[in-house]
Amino acid sequence: MKTYFRGAAAAIALTAAAMTASVAQAADTIKVGILHSLSGTMAISETTLKDVMLMLIEEQNKKGGLLGKKLEAVVVDPASNWPLFAEKARELIEVKKVDVVFGCWTSVSRKSVLPVFEELNSVLFYPVQYEGEESQKNVFYTGAAPNQQAIPAVDYLAKQEGVKRWVLAGTDYVYPRTTNKILETYLKAKGVAASDIMINYTPFGHSDWQTIVADIKKFGSAGKKTAVVSTINGDANVPFYKELANQGIKAEDIPVVAFSVGEEELAGLDTAPLVGHLAAWNYFMSASTPENAAFIKQWKTFIKNPKRVTNDPMEAHYIGFNMWVKAVEIAGTTAPDAVIDSIVGVTVPNLTGGVSAMMPNHHITKPVLIGEIQANGQFETVSSTPGLVPGDAWSDFLPGSKDLIADWRKPLACGNFNVKTGKCGGQGS
Repeated sequence: MKTYFRGAAAAIALTAAAMTASVAQAADTIKVGILHSLSGTMAISETTLKDVMLMLIEEQNKKGGLLGKKLEAVVVDPASNWPLFAEKARELIEVKKVDVVFGCWTSVSRKSVLPVFEELNSVLFYPVQYEGEESQKNVFYTGAAPNQQAIPAVDYLAKQEGVKRWVLAGTDYVYPRTTNKILETYLKAKGVAASDIMINYTPFGHSDWQTIVADIKKFGSAGKKTAVVSTINGDANVPFYKELANQGIKAEDIPVVAFSVGEEELAGLDTAPLVGHLAAWNYFMSASTPENAAFIKQWKTFIKNPKRVTNDPMEAHYIGFNMWVKAVEIAGTTAPDAVIDSIVGVTVPNLTGGVSAMMPNHHITKPVLIGEIQANGQFETVSSTPGLVPGDAWSDFLPGSKDLIADWRKPLACGNFNVKTGKCGGQGS
């Protein structure tokens, strides 16, 4: 009997020791969640963002980690399924116990996860251009707001290309619809007639563009310079650009400026017929700076493929990750509230030769670049802002938004404060 109890006690002791070691081991790493689609229609864009996060985490670990601990990447695949984004976000935070999440591409995926991050009080870094009209305490928007992409792109086309007629073509979800609502209001305020604005939406993954492109061609034959402002997302861009070429639409006739087509998307296209079409971003791989050269070299070494390109959302993750690291070092902890408090005002180098800052509205300062597609799949910058542009959470061109500001510093701590009424409307999402 005594032998049995001694054996049982030893087994219990061993189990307890193993559990203690397991907990200690878990506590020795800081977990970084990666929430990007690795399958489905958005995989063409999002897989690269998963890869760059793995690179950034590996590089940080080579520097000694963070707060004396190694970083551990935790990758999930929400599979371009918008409700699944929320489930996977909850899994990362509640089950995997991650300290921070970098992820989402489409606004519908971001909107899906917002309640989860608010409820569980975790932190999300969102790296893609979006429609604005949002500032949430738990989210940091490192991609462009409309005033950092859409508005400057339209201004460029109007001033430099003499565009008078506008086709606003987008995928049918919140980002294109809200962005185009802002652009339509902006264009009309500039004196553009309603008859000179054509708006069209197509589903995710849309492939039959023949009729729509024919309509664009007809709309552009009215004797006024016409341009397409494209918020088409994901792999639908491939057949769209192919059909433009099929119908002989050249950049000098009807230029297309895209907000969701970068170097990664062009890698899957025959770019020869697309030379001269445009994109508006805050970074291009062709940026000639020491920082960008080092980033590209690091990327190609990590990915072991000299043909892989870099793009704007990758730079946004680069900026966001480095801001998070700096905020954690300032706070001395990865605790969300402490990071949220410490990150406002943090500055880090971007890849275009400047320094980006996190503002009180949880958006960052960025340069705005207009690039022209080249035959080699790269962009030549044809226009850039003289300095950095602060991201606006709320558009100056929508009646319900122009009186709103976001400032998450105490005592205001509000994402949609109305400067006229002096009241906060809530989270701001």
